[in-house]
Amino acid sequence: MSRIEPIPSVLGTSRRLWLVTGVAGFIGSNLLQSLLEGDQRVVGLDNFATGKPTNLDEVRRLVGPERWSRFRFVEGDVSSPDVCGAAVSGVHVVLHQAALGSVPRSVEEPLASNAANVTGHLALLEAARRAGVRRFVYASSSSVYGDSPTLPKVESDLGRPLSPYAVTKLADELYATVYGELHGMETVGLRYFNVFGPRQDPEGAYAAVIPKWIAAMLRGEEVRINGSGEISRDFCHVQNVVQANLLAATVTTPAALNQAYNVAAGRRTTLDELFALLRDRLAGRHPRLAGLRPTYGPPRLGDVLHSLADIGKARRLLGYEPTHSIERGLDESLAWYERNLA
Repeated sequence: MSRIEPIPSVLGTSRRLWLVTGVAGFIGSNLLQSLLEGDQRVVGLDNFATGKPTNLDEVRRLVGPERWSRFRFVEGDVSSPDVCGAAVSGVHVVLHQAALGSVPRSVEEPLASNAANVTGHLALLEAARRAGVRRFVYASSSSVYGDSPTLPKVESDLGRPLSPYAVTKLADELYATVYGELHGMETVGLRYFNVFGPRQDPEGAYAAVIPKWIAAMLRGEEVRINGSGEISRDFCHVQNVVQANLLAATVTTPAALNQAYNVAAGRRTTLDELFALLRDRLAGRHPRLAGLRPTYGPPRLGDVLHSLADIGKARRLLGYEPTHSIERGLDESLAWYERNLA
C-alpha cells in the first residue's frame, strides 16, 4: 500500500492535538495516518463496532514507532458523555467520523443508527463545548439530499430524507448549526459521496459496493447490481476526503465556518460503468474475469437513483480540489484490495 502523503500547505509547521472518532474505521484510520505523517499528535476514539484493530496495526507499521508514539487510543462509545469528556481533554480540533453507516442498516436497525449517529454526535458536541474545543469537523452524508431530483446536488437544495440514516445525518447538521450559533463553536459538516479506498470492509450485509464487488470478483462469486445498472453515484476516493477534513480543520476564513460542504469527485459513474472499470482492471492479473457479467436484482429500500455533487462551494470556501478521479483511485487502491480481500 502506498503511503498517504500529508498536505504540508494545510498542516504547515503547527502542532495540534487532534481527536479522531471512529479512528479504527476506514476513513478514520486514513485520517490518522495522514495526521501522524504530518507530525501531529492524535487521540483516537473507537468502540470497534465497525472499526478494526488491524486498521490501527497497519497505520502503526506504515508511520513507524516515533510517529506512532504521538498517538493515544481511547476505547469507548461516542454516545457516552464520560468517554467523550475523557477523549476531548486538551484537544484543539475534533474530526468526528464515528457512525453506524449504511442506508439498509438504518432501515433494519433504526434505533441503533440513531443512538450512534445522533446521540453520539450530540454527546461529543457537548463534551467539546465543555472542554473549550472550538473547531469541530464532522462527517455528514449525501443522503441528506433525499428525494430532491436536482443534479448536481447543491448544498442549499435539500429534499425529504428517504431513510433513518439520512434523518440522523440531517439531525447532526442541525445540532452543529445550533452549537455554532449558541456557543460560538466553529463547526464544519462534510457531506461524503460514496467514499472508497484502502481499509474499506467488504464483508457483511452492509458493505459498500466497491470493496464488495472486488472481493466477489476475486473469489469467483456473483456480482449483483441492486436495481438498474444505470443507477449512478459520485464515487470519491478517501484521499479526497482526507484533504477535505484537513482543509475544514484549518480554514481561517470566517465565511467558511458553520457550513456544510459536498465532498466528492464531481463526476457521476453508473453501476454498469463501475462494474466494467473494476473487471477490466482486475482481468489483467486474473484473465478468468475478462468475460464476467453482473446479475441484477431489485433496488434497495431507501436508496436514491442518482447522486452527483456540485463541489463549487468547497472549492471556493475551503480550497478543496479533488486529486483522485475514480480511475486514479482504483489504480492506487487495487493492490491493497487484492492483498486484503481475496
